[in-house]
Amino acid sequence: MNVVCICIIEDDELIRKSYEILLQGIVGYKVTGSYASVEEAGKSLAELDPDVILLDVNLPGINGIDAIPLIRKWSPEAHILILTVFEDEELILKALRNGASGYLSKNSSPERLAAAIQEVMAGGAPMSTNVSSTVIRFFRKNTESPLSARETQILESIIAGKSRLKIARELFIDVETVKSHLKNIYAKLNVHSKEEAIQVAKRKRLI
Repeated sequence: MNVVCICIIEDDELIRKSYEILLQGIVGYKVTGSYASVEEAGKSLAELDPDVILLDVNLPGINGIDAIPLIRKWSPEAHILILTVFEDEELILKALRNGASGYLSKNSSPERLAAAIQEVMAGGAPMSTNVSSTVIRFFRKNTESPLSARETQILESIIAGKSRLKIARELFIDVETVKSHLKNIYAKLNVHSKEEAIQVAKRKRLI
C-alpha cells in the first residue's frame, strides 16, 4: 500500500494536534510534518516532499492564501488543501488561482477530510458544499459585469444588511477601503445610492 505523506500548517495547536491524531489513525496516511506557520515550515517542505499539505488561511506572518505560490516552489508536487473557517468568494477564488487543489471548511467531518485527501490524490478538487456553491454562483454571474470580484462581494454584503464596519472586519480591510469600493461601484453603475445600486445589479444579473 502506498502511504500518503501529509504536512499540516495550522497555528491553532489544539486543531493541529487534532488533525495529527485523526490522520495518524487512518491506515495509509502518515503525518510527516506539523507547523504553526509557513515560516516555520520553511524549506523543510522540500526535504519532506509531502503528497498533501493541509493549509490554514489565517496564519501569523504570511497568510495561507498568499503562501500558496511560495509553498508550490518548495514542494511543487504536493496537493495543497485549504482548511479554514473563511468561505468568502474573494478568498476562495484567490486560493484556487494561486494553485490550491481544494478548499474545505474546518467544520467538515473527519470522514469528509479523509475522503478529501483521497479525492485530491486522485486528481480531484474537493470543496465543501458552501464553497462549491460559491464557485458555481460566481461563474453563473454576468461575465461582462463592470464590477470586480471584491466590488461584487461588497455589494452582496450590503444587500445582506451588513454595515461597512462589519464588511471591513470580515474582509480584513479598513472602513475607508470599503467606502472607496462603494464609491467605485456607484460610479460604474451610474447610480447615487445604495438602493439604486442594488436595483441595477439585480436587473443586470451582476449579483
